[in-house]
Order: sequence, then structure tokens, then C-alpha cells
Amino acid sequence: MRKIMLLLSVLALPAFGETLRLATFRADVTPPVGAPLCGGLVKPVAGVSEPLLALGVVVWSDDKPVVLCAVDWCEIRAGDHVHWREVLAQAAGTTPERVAVHSLHQHNAPIGDGAAHRLLAACASPPAVLDLDWAERALQGVAASVKDALRNASPLTHLERGEAAVEKVASNRRILGEDGKIAKMRLSATKDAALRDLPEGLVDPMLKTLSFWNGEKKLAVLHYYATHPMSYYGDGMVTYDFVGTARERRTQADGVPHLYFTGCGGNIAAGKYNDASKEARVRLGENIHAAMVASEKEMKRVPLTRIEWRAIPVVLKANPEFPEERMLKVCENAATAPSARISAAFRVGFTRQSAASVPIQFTSLHLGDEVCLLHLPGETFIEYQLFAQQQRPGGFVATASYGDGGPGYIPLEKSFAEGGYEPTQAFAAPESEKIMRETIAALLRRK
Repeated sequence: MRKIMLLLSVLALPAFGETLRLATFRADVTPPVGAPLCGGLVKPVAGVSEPLLALGVVVWSDDKPVVLCAVDWCEIRAGDHVHWREVLAQAAGTTPERVAVHSLHQHNAPIGDGAAHRLLAACASPPAVLDLDWAERALQGVAASVKDALRNASPLTHLERGEAAVEKVASNRRILGEDGKIAKMRLSATKDAALRDLPEGLVDPMLKTLSFWNGEKKLAVLHYYATHPMSYYGDGMVTYDFVGTARERRTQADGVPHLYFTGCGGNIAAGKYNDASKEARVRLGENIHAAMVASEKEMKRVPLTRIEWRAIPVVLKANPEFPEERMLKVCENAATAPSARISAAFRVGFTRQSAASVPIQFTSLHLGDEVCLLHLPGETFIEYQLFAQQQRPGGFVATASYGDGGPGYIPLEKSFAEGGYEPTQAFAAPESEKIMRETIAALLRRK
């Protein structure tokens, strides 16, 4: 079941967007020592390599504001994602469906899923998923930064957009055998030289960049690229990893905020080019940074004559192969591995969300006639990002995935028959691909 409803907010503006304004915000969302990381799936916080940040922009005019927020967390799921959008909407003076919140998906970072934490807390010897009190304080800190930002908004006159190929970062994780089944998996780090020598496979090599301007003054820059953003993790050291390193380097050099959004990286990682060494993390960051710089060298100016926000609330059906009753038994069994209990709790949360017809917001922001920013939930496969670009030939479509993390992975329907890791952590039903494609097409359809 899904809700088929397109909520359009279209504002025709004078030439060069004289009524548009833009504000930027930045807040620390670093968990304290001892707090769970990756939802309790890895070692908890032992120290901080780099502080985690929530970065965003608020765009508004005579209509209600739009908020775009990128968070250095692994995921924000289900009810927590709804709560984030509600709190940030109130801070910005807008409505939740006009707020897009996306995690970057670094793994030495929190997973926001209070429902899963409370479910397990009621069981014997529960693993911890989230430091609930700290997570709420962190969110309130982000909201405060939004309120402060609105006092320092600048006129927004135009955009510039560009793109550049990223060298030696992304590779496809799923390697098919001759029988059409997954023969090998090349994950975020690969020490097997033979696996690293295999071809990249299907990726989107382009990093897309959009910058906001007030006349000749640059206000903010948004970057989009599709890959799992981890070089190594599990050592308890909080980090924004190589994508955060590149982003912060550009911010410091440029003097204006740079934001990074992870695209459809569900089946994409750096495994071909990453052996989990410290040197590899540095090299991957340098390659992302080089593409960011290159994408801004050949920017095209885009006048802002109109802005349009589209939102489609969608209910994805839960995968019937994992009934709630069986998953609850896994949660309750203290003898079961903590990782299996946590995964089961995540799945129960999504199953209940789907059964209650709680929708996930799919949204897009249209800036002028050619620039579209698409916002998707879950760990979507790269094929959805490439499909989105096909909907706007000659246009500029930048995709942010890892919105509501409730569905887990969102593979293609055929992926379930192929096997591999991702379908085992796909909480929505295999037929979700059809709904995904229909929704993406509706969000990007030309008027």
C-alpha cells in the first residue's frame, strides 16, 4: 500500500530570485565516550578523531522555507527521522514535509533509532543502540543553530552547477558469477588483491556540485557523490572519514560552508581502492577533494526564476519473509548474537511503520528549469540514481540517499534472487523497486 499524492509548492519569482534568501547552519553532533556507534554493531565511542557535524541550508522566499540537512551519522531511522524533520521544521518556521534530513553513513557514528533501543531495553541483557538523552540534546542543538542562522540570511540571486569525475574511489560491491548469482562481495575495504584487481563494475563516477550566490558572493556549496563513505571503522574512534575530510578541507580553503550528501551508494563502496590502511583513508579523501575542486572550475551559472518543492508520501510494504513475531523472538533471545538482535529490532521497527501506514517522504527541490535535487530514503542501489538522471536528459539531477533509514537497503527486485549481503538487510518487499521508480519519475517529471 502507498499513498499516491504529489504535494507541489511552486513559486514564480522575478528574474534572478529577488525574493529568495538563504541561510546556512552548522552544529556539533559528536557522541560522548561510551555511547553506541553504528547502532551498537561496532565498538562504542573510545575517542574522537574528528567531530561529527550536522550541516544545512535553509532556502525561503514568500513561501514556507525548505531545509536541507546533511548529518555525519550512520543512519537516522523511522520515528527518529520523523522527529528530526518535525523539530527542524519548527525551528525554521516551515512544515516537516519541506525538510530533507540525510545521513552520510559513516560507520564510526551513531544510528538514530530510539524505537529499536527501547524495544531491546525491555529484553534480557539488551545491547544498546543509542544514547537517547544525548541524541535529543544533539538534535536540539541543531535546531538552535537553524534558528540562529535565520537571523543572518542573505539574498539568493543565482546558482552555479558543475560536475567532475572522481578517480579511484567507487566500485560496485556485488560481483556476479557465471550463474547470475553473487559470487563475491567487495565491501568498503578489501585486502584481497585479486578482488581489488577486478573491474569497478557499475558506478556513477561523477561528483555533482551546486553553489548558491548573492551577486558575486558565494554563500554555500553542496556536493553529491555515491559511495559508502568508510575507509575503516570499528575501532571506537569517531570520525567523519574521507568524505568529511574532503568537505572540511574545502570549507576551510573556500571560506564558505561546503556540504556533502551521499548518493545511492547501497551497492557501491571503495573496496577496489581501499585496503583499510590509514594511507588509504588519506588517499581517498584527496581523490574526493580533487573532484570537488575540479567540479567548481567549470561551473555554469543558473538563474533562479522559479523554485518548486515536490513531496510524495510513500508506504513501502515490509518484506513478508521476516514476520514480526519471529523477529521479536530474536530480539528477546539473550543467547543470540547482539548484531542479530539489533538487526531484528530494526526490522521490527520498519515492519510496524509499514503496518501502520506511516509514510516515508520522497522529495525533490527544483531550482530554475534545469537543476533538481532528489531526496531518497534508505540505502538505495546506484541504479536508482542513474534512472533519476535519465528522467531529465540534459538537466542537472543530484541525488541524496540515506534519508529515512527505516527500509534498510533498497535493492532491485532481481537482487533478491542474485543473493549477496544487501537483500538480507532489505526490510522492504522486493516489489518496492516498481514503487521507487514510479515515485522518482513523478518527482522529476517536467511540467
